[in-house]
Amino acid sequence: MNPHCAAPNTQPSNALVVFGATGDLAHKMIFPALYAMSRSGTLKVPVIGVASSPWTVEQLRARACESVERACTDIDRPALERLLAALQYVRGNYEDASTFESLRCALSGAQHPAFYLAIPPALFSKVILGLGAAGLAEGGRVIVEKPFGRDLASARELNRVALSVFPEDAIFRIDHFLGKEAIMNILYLRFANSFLEPIWNRNHIASVQITLAEKFGVEGRGAFYENAGCLRDVMQNHMFQIVSLLAMEPPASQDFESVHRHKADVFAAMRPLGIDDILRGQYQGYRDEPQVANDSDVETYCVLRVHVDSWRWSGVPWYLRSGKCLPVTACEVLIRLKPPPQNLFGDAAAKEGANYLRLHLSPHSTIALAARVKQAGKAFVGDQHEFSLLEESPGEQSPYERLLSDAMAGDGALFTREEAIEAAWAVVEPVLLEHPPVIVYAPGTWGPAAARDFIADDGEWHNPEPT
Repeated sequence: MNPHCAAPNTQPSNALVVFGATGDLAHKMIFPALYAMSRSGTLKVPVIGVASSPWTVEQLRARACESVERACTDIDRPALERLLAALQYVRGNYEDASTFESLRCALSGAQHPAFYLAIPPALFSKVILGLGAAGLAEGGRVIVEKPFGRDLASARELNRVALSVFPEDAIFRIDHFLGKEAIMNILYLRFANSFLEPIWNRNHIASVQITLAEKFGVEGRGAFYENAGCLRDVMQNHMFQIVSLLAMEPPASQDFESVHRHKADVFAAMRPLGIDDILRGQYQGYRDEPQVANDSDVETYCVLRVHVDSWRWSGVPWYLRSGKCLPVTACEVLIRLKPPPQNLFGDAAAKEGANYLRLHLSPHSTIALAARVKQAGKAFVGDQHEFSLLEESPGEQSPYERLLSDAMAGDGALFTREEAIEAAWAVVEPVLLEHPPVIVYAPGTWGPAAARDFIADDGEWHNPEPT
């Protein structure tokens, strides 16, 4: 059956298959998410782990139990027991057809399985083709972890392979950042409030800064980072997704197809990066990490200057900054507004004193508006003050719980699409190989001193505060 001619699958998944069930991602993120789904009553299907490790199902259940107990407090034992009872295990090589036959037996005739690829990207195509050859893809869905390709050519090839087996609406390209409550709130904030739209354009916004900082280093993942680097690992996906939500045009409806189209339009309007649009850094000590080359030029810190050449955003610079071994772990957006057309009060500097909207996205969620307020007395002198609008509520779903639940229900709203991924890769393609060398920076600082000059024409960086 040609997957492109298949009718859209609106049935909820009646089994979940986790390829890479013995790996690090499953241990850190997937098992706690599945436990939360069990606790909320949204996980009522078999969960089949697939991996090459010579484990028994009892060992997998012990691993899942340890994972949940490590990640969660106040364990709901009945919910945990329901998850453990749902677990099955299939051992096998992903390139061996017999592995997929064993998986067919374990599925016991489930017509709408969801296949989660929590495996190295080099194995994505092999597993997808294996599912297709075994006849397991029809009626199912595939959930693919980032990175989806490592450049434009590999992304196109992976899309080609995936679409040869599954229809587009059955391919869920997962970026856990899109499942965060604070990221989802960007979309709601923009289009549920009428006061923002009149100023949300090049006439009133001077620049936009997005910072994704991590206090820790690569933590033993040197081999992965040598192959990825900050540009591929964070910028092209996480950071660009935030840009698309901030820059997209109002969708015609809440329908996720409309949202996806407008997000893809943002990437299509992005100017391809040039060598002057990127600054790369590497924290001192990175080359001492295991499996890192002694002369490595891989960036652990990256700054981009992005231009969205659309009617709304033409001329507005977007500054994206991310790195490891920085002073805090946080993600924050700063939308700096243009100053009033006439400076009546000399105490307000043209750039530093301008109003801004600050969206602190993690580790907690806060929306704050900065305005100048007059000091008491006869003189017209003021200070900049922030008015906090929102802080997150306890009990939110974790990103993986939300995204797994949505994928199994067939809801693609929080997942990325083929055209958006390829358009994003096209923006960064020019600097993947031709770029300035890394500049070494000291751990615990905000990166190389050259980063200050990079943004100097539009003020200075706003550094997230430690929490």
